[in-house]
Amino acid sequence: MEISGIRPDEYGRAAELWEASVRATHTFVTEADLDVFRPLVRASFGQIAQLAGLRAGDGLLVGFIGVEDGNVEMLFLDPAYRGRGGGSLLLKHAFTHFAATSVDVNEQNPQAVGFYEHHGFRQVSRSTHDSTSKPYPILHLTI
Repeated sequence: MEISGIRPDEYGRAAELWEASVRATHTFVTEADLDVFRPLVRASFGQIAQLAGLRAGDGLLVGFIGVEDGNVEMLFLDPAYRGRGGGSLLLKHAFTHFAATSVDVNEQNPQAVGFYEHHGFRQVSRSTHDSTSKPYPILHLTI
C-alpha cells in the first residue's frame, strides 16, 4: 500500500469509501443521517487542503485521511482493508506531513476510539452532540 494525493475525479470513490466505512463501524447512524451527511462529505473533499489517499498495489483508492489545522477531520478505509495497517499508515502520514495532533471521534465507535488511543491520543474533552447537532457524543482527543 502507498499514500498519495487524491484527484478531484476520485472524490466519488472517496465518498463511496466513506459510506462503506461508516456502515461497517458506525452502527448507530441511521439511513436518514446518512442522507444528511452524504452531501456534506462529498462537498468537503474539495475544501480540505490536507487530503491523502491510501492505494492498493493496483493503484485503487482504498482509504483516505483529511486534516484541517492539525485536526484529523476524516480517516476512512474500505472495510475489506481494515486490520491491514492502512489506517496506521494514513495516521503516520498525517503526523509527518500534516502536523496532525488532534482528532474528534464518535464515542459510540469504540473501535475508532481504541485505534486512536493505541496511537497515543488521549481524551481532553467530550461534547454531547456532533458538529451537525445530532445527539452523537464526540470525544476530543489530542497527542
